[in-house]
Amino acid sequence: MKIKYIIYVALVLLFSYLIYNRIAKGDGTEKPSKDASKKEGAPAISVNGIIIKTEKFSNNVDLSGTIEADEQVQIRSEGSGLIRSINFEEGSNVSKGALLVKIDDRELRAQLSQALTRERLASEIEGRAGKLLKAEAISQEEYDNTDAELKSLRAQTQLIRAQLSKTEIRAPFSGKIGLRNISTGAYVTPTTDIANLVSVNPVKISFSVPEKYTQMVKVGSEITFTVAGTGKIFKAKIYAKEPAINISTRTLLLRAKAANPEGYLLPGTFANISLSLENINDAILIPSEAVIPVLKGKQVYVSKNGKAVPVEIGSNIRTDENVLVSSGLSVGDTVIISGIMALKPDAPVKVKIIKSSN
Repeated sequence: MKIKYIIYVALVLLFSYLIYNRIAKGDGTEKPSKDASKKEGAPAISVNGIIIKTEKFSNNVDLSGTIEADEQVQIRSEGSGLIRSINFEEGSNVSKGALLVKIDDRELRAQLSQALTRERLASEIEGRAGKLLKAEAISQEEYDNTDAELKSLRAQTQLIRAQLSKTEIRAPFSGKIGLRNISTGAYVTPTTDIANLVSVNPVKISFSVPEKYTQMVKVGSEITFTVAGTGKIFKAKIYAKEPAINISTRTLLLRAKAANPEGYLLPGTFANISLSLENINDAILIPSEAVIPVLKGKQVYVSKNGKAVPVEIGSNIRTDENVLVSSGLSVGDTVIISGIMALKPDAPVKVKIIKSSN
């Protein structure tokens, strides 16, 4: 009995050992160690990035404008009469003061001859009256009447000479004259358009800028522009601007001048203008796709020690491709520019540098 009892106890102990050993192995499978848990963490996200460097930046705005003549006038006659001669070639250059058109003046010259004769006679009478006055042979009143007559005749002579000057139509400035609308023998009046005279060297470029840029545009600033039909880039300098904003368009009108020695730029031509508002030598630029709008402003993700770290930035200027950063980033920072919507703060990242910021 005693041996049988010992055998039973031994079997119970063996069976208990097997059960304990099985439970112990099961717990090891379901509960990995802390070290194993660390090795099986989230994988790093592959992203692209750039290393911040400074560069030169010009904040340009594209505008449209119109090329205008430096001076332009429609030639007309001050008086009426028949045209005796036309002294210019259509499309030719004329100098200031050059005689363009002569109107018949025969009647006025006859009037001038008559007036000069009367003036000379009155002058002789006034001279004799002066001598008689000194000799007290006539009164002061009689002399004054003689002198007044002389002055009246002189005024009439000056009036006729002024009318004669209107029979000569001269160029008010140097320039190119256009196509004429009259012929010799035609009768012209002050409303008759004779020809168009323009001065095209230099030319003016008129354009408007939105009111938000008005404080950034200065007289003396340079602009560049192109015109249809050529890829040549022309330069001009702003010389004047309106003193007030146009309340209808909320824009400010400006004018620039450009040299045009070859006459290539024609008045009325449409101009595509590039205006430089600001030049910065040590600007920090990042691609616009790297910027995330947030409640308080803008932020980007920067890679630090293999993790994505959100950084708030300051920026007021944006171009088609880039954003000018005024605060928040420094030279040498690695800015993530792809996969930013999938990133979270402190997420592990693997950055591929594709280019520098400049």
